[in-house]
Amino acid sequence: MLPGLCLPEGERVCTRPLEAGPVLSLLSPPDLNAKRKKKVAHIYEALNSDPADVDALRRLAIDEGGLLTDEIRQEVWPKLLNVNTSDLPLLSGRSLRQISKDYQQVLLDVRRSLRRFPPGMPDEQREGLQEELIDVILLILQQNPQLHYYQGYHDIVVTFLLVVGERLATPLVEKLSTHHLRDFMEPTMDNTKHILNYLMPIIDQVNPELHDFMQSAEVGTIFALSWLITWFGHVLSDFRHVVRLYDFFLACHPLMPIYFAAVIVLHREQEVLDCDCDMASVHHLLSQIPQDLPYETLISRAGDLFVQFPPSRLAREVAAQQQAERTAASTFKDFELVSAQQRPDMVLRRRFQGLLRPEEPAKDVLTKPRTNRFVKLAVMGLTVALGAAALAVVKSALEWAPKFQLQLFP
Repeated sequence: MLPGLCLPEGERVCTRPLEAGPVLSLLSPPDLNAKRKKKVAHIYEALNSDPADVDALRRLAIDEGGLLTDEIRQEVWPKLLNVNTSDLPLLSGRSLRQISKDYQQVLLDVRRSLRRFPPGMPDEQREGLQEELIDVILLILQQNPQLHYYQGYHDIVVTFLLVVGERLATPLVEKLSTHHLRDFMEPTMDNTKHILNYLMPIIDQVNPELHDFMQSAEVGTIFALSWLITWFGHVLSDFRHVVRLYDFFLACHPLMPIYFAAVIVLHREQEVLDCDCDMASVHHLLSQIPQDLPYETLISRAGDLFVQFPPSRLAREVAAQQQAERTAASTFKDFELVSAQQRPDMVLRRRFQGLLRPEEPAKDVLTKPRTNRFVKLAVMGLTVALGAAALAVVKSALEWAPKFQLQLFP
């Protein structure tokens, strides 16, 4: 990871590196600027390759600081979603307002979305963007009748609208809706509930004591629903943090947001354990997400846990393999973007290959101790990295070999 990547003070789209540790404290401002310039150069080198080096772009989107600016996101996000921007059609959803069954609900949600727009934005500009937001949503729904609107969808669409503008936001969100978000847009919430069911097994693998406490409190997973279905856009007040997470999620597996939700809960372990062990207390605590989270640390841990405990392994734990076969997550193995050799989240696995020494045996460092349910795992960052590296090398072919070749993007 490239440490200390940040734009000059005052630039809205900067992702401030939080809790980066002593390495950053030793870097002077010129060092930080040099790191940023180096990363920008790497991004444009990958963009200017023929064809674009999407594998490198995914790695750079995951690495510390993400994609740095909205201008860069306007070029990279389409590559991550394999959307051709060279000949975008001029489409509008304005004429759909009178005939769309979803218009009234979309209108209500958009009117309540004032906090999603930058503070200090002139009312006229904000109102214009809200009109565009309605049009983008209605157009996507009209072009994809198999998709069903849900409250919170507008939080995702507005993020794209603010970053890339209406014309580009429409095809990007449409592609996202038919793949990463597809399970949230089913007629029922069955697939959404299924994805939420991954949360507790992830926590259980890392911290059995915390898992058992939450189970005893019967808190469930509903506190994380808005996190998941809005990609945290609804609950984070700082737009820089939102787009940083979108960089990460767009470069990864569709289930990565639930892994990120798990590391938030794990990060707040002591707060949870200090609560009264009842549903109301724990739910109230967890539903109030802190705004000062160490985002870069949590992103790294989420990636570590994904490699250590991939969805295929967790699916068995939640006894939902049959249901998983019908979700977008299950087909992501075949989500080939641009280069034929690119496999989902390979960049996460490559991050850890350098950590292995030849003599190290493959072992699950983070696997929970079954003989004692209350043994805590120490030095989480180190153990996660080493365990993920071992598992990535040994199980790479087994876990990630596609069951069949499926070209999702004609």
